[in-house]
Amino acid sequence: MSDFNIEEELKKLPGSPGVYIMHDAKDTIIYVGKAVSLKNRVRSYFRAGVPHTAKINKMISLIDHFEYIVTDSELEALVLENNLIKENSPKYNTLLKDDKTYPYIKVTMGEDYPRILFCRQMKKDKSRYFGPYTSAQSVKETIDLMNKLYRLRTCNRQISASGEESKKESRPCLNYHIGQCMAPCKGNISVEEYRENVNKALDFLNGNYKEILNSLETQMNDASERLDFEEAARIRELYYSVKSVAQKQKITDYEGEDKDYIGLARNDKDAVVQVFFIRQGKLIGREHFLLKDVAEDTQKELLASFVKQFYAGTPYVPSEVFLTEEIEEKDVIEEWLGKKRGRKVSLLTPKKGQKEKLLELASKNAALVLAQDAEKIKREEAKTIGAVHQIEELLGLPNIVRMEAFDISNTSGFANVASMVVFENGKPKKSDYRKFKMKTVTGPDDYACMREALTRRFEHGLALSDKNGENSKEDSFVKFPDLLLMDGGRGQVNIAEEVLSELGIRLPVCGMVKDDHHRTRGIYFRNVELPIDTHSEGFKLITRVQDEAHRFAIEYQRSLRTKAQVHSVLDEIPGVGPSRRRALMKAFSSIEELKEADAQTIGERAEIPQNVADGIYQFLHQNENQQ
Repeated sequence: MSDFNIEEELKKLPGSPGVYIMHDAKDTIIYVGKAVSLKNRVRSYFRAGVPHTAKINKMISLIDHFEYIVTDSELEALVLENNLIKENSPKYNTLLKDDKTYPYIKVTMGEDYPRILFCRQMKKDKSRYFGPYTSAQSVKETIDLMNKLYRLRTCNRQISASGEESKKESRPCLNYHIGQCMAPCKGNISVEEYRENVNKALDFLNGNYKEILNSLETQMNDASERLDFEEAARIRELYYSVKSVAQKQKITDYEGEDKDYIGLARNDKDAVVQVFFIRQGKLIGREHFLLKDVAEDTQKELLASFVKQFYAGTPYVPSEVFLTEEIEEKDVIEEWLGKKRGRKVSLLTPKKGQKEKLLELASKNAALVLAQDAEKIKREEAKTIGAVHQIEELLGLPNIVRMEAFDISNTSGFANVASMVVFENGKPKKSDYRKFKMKTVTGPDDYACMREALTRRFEHGLALSDKNGENSKEDSFVKFPDLLLMDGGRGQVNIAEEVLSELGIRLPVCGMVKDDHHRTRGIYFRNVELPIDTHSEGFKLITRVQDEAHRFAIEYQRSLRTKAQVHSVLDEIPGVGPSRRRALMKAFSSIEELKEADAQTIGERAEIPQNVADGIYQFLHQNENQQ
């Protein structure tokens, strides 16, 4: 924004609360912050003598222009700041690397005959919610157990208090016939009786297991005395299922309230936050979250950033949140969380007792995860960056970041295609993958296909560079590789070098030389075959690049072949023009799938008139009979 004068714009800043948004020269949002006074806060970034961390100084050096949004209160600014950070992921904000949605148990109390359901979002309805839980499998097992114990309905029928469906008369489903449902759809149980079972299920979900365990034990003994061993075995299975669920709920807090304990561990670069979820006084699970590149952030800043971003993204807020340190903006964050919860929320920092021990345990777990992640990162770097360094050393090339590989695929000369895959820092960059359908080559001529693909790729890149095409959707073509990998030896390398020479481009090109079993045995580079340790990470990376180029080419060629097959048959059907042909190709992935469908299915899936669908069906099957 060349006409943006920072000094002039600073003078216009209001003293109101709000959110400020920093942009770089490419108009990318690099930082979002909130302020009680926009005037004071934003001006502080540009005032000489005000100390900043190296990270903030770097951010300031990139600011080209800023904008701001005025709010009525600091609380509104907090909410808006969270939303903008989540939406734009600014580089210089501390970002929570998490996109989890947690499972809940939902009891549909707004229905005459409530159901127990699995869900991942809490809504403002008449239902009761339990959770969040950290294991979806445990939630599903618990719901299944509840339905077995209390024989609650699992269907989605709209059943009124009179036991009649709102739309049509129904028959009981299989669950009724196997004794898993009391069939309220047939009026077999009153609302009051059904609600009694629902209330027992609610007690169970609240952690009251003793009553149901005693009841099941009595029923099991009674069945045994009657010599009804099959019933006794069924009840015994339920009894142990209840005990299993009960034992998973570790008692940690005798006050029986909902609380979160948030611990933190950090190293010289990253941090891990561990959250213990306490619901109705029981530890129901834990989760950890990674905060990247936070070396210059204080412990308080990290905790504040985490609390704001985490609770902005979760529908449930407990009554108390325990932190290892008291954070800044505590009052406004408590007010925001209270509004989100609907009643008071407290941010607390215990110094002794059970609560302090739980926080210490959460922090120890965070430290353990951080150590494990550090080892995982080291292993990942060995497979990626470390592998690239091995390739650099083998070829004698410095600073290889971007590698491109090409492969050709065809079936007896049909649908000649080429694939281009891109790896950066040893990892696939799938957004930069490209595929080419040959325009000038017919028949199985891999060398000619490779020449066309490379020529089109680099000519397009040169043309875009001349037009300043950087940051467009064609970035993949504008960026040239540091190393070009050919899925073949001397022949394909020569083709690539000829194309590059004709276009005036200088790039290192190497080929992957195969043995008699079609396995890579070495690297062909600068007219020399270089041996490579087949157990090294560098070799494994080259193999991954080679396999990925091959996979991408085959997938594209196969899709074209399938479409061509469907297209050729559909061309012959009377009454099927271009629009209906497209509809059929969209609805059916292959001609075999279309032939297997009946006329009604063809009409419904392709959304075409039934008389046309009948004609298609008859044509396909008459054609088959003639064959």
